[in-house]
Amino acid sequence: MEKVNAIGRRKAAVARVYLTEGTGKIEIDKRPLEVYFPSSILQYIVKQPMLLLGVADKYDIKAHLDGGGYHGQAEALRLAIARALVKVNPEDKSALRKEGFMTRDAREVERKKPGQPKARKRFQFSKR
Repeated sequence: MEKVNAIGRRKAAVARVYLTEGTGKIEIDKRPLEVYFPSSILQYIVKQPMLLLGVADKYDIKAHLDGGGYHGQAEALRLAIARALVKVNPEDKSALRKEGFMTRDAREVERKKPGQPKARKRFQFSKR
């Protein structure tokens, strides 16, 4: 099997993933997963597609993350890994879609409007 690459996005985060056959090592920006995401919850989010398919120790993953916060980056990485796994084995797509790993979460930050302190918040109204 050659290198399979895929891209995932969430909020302002972009994840590029390169999947190869190996022993289950995940490397993000030349750092191990446990160093890049110290939180066990975020590590679990990243590994979800592989744990669902039972291929956690079958593939090595190298990823480049850009933009966003740590939670958005973890979810972008999850989407990219799911897309790469589907490129390897298209029969897995239905199982991943059922769990919601193939859907790009389209929610973005709403822009701030002029004359307001935030996107929806208003300054206090005074009648007199």
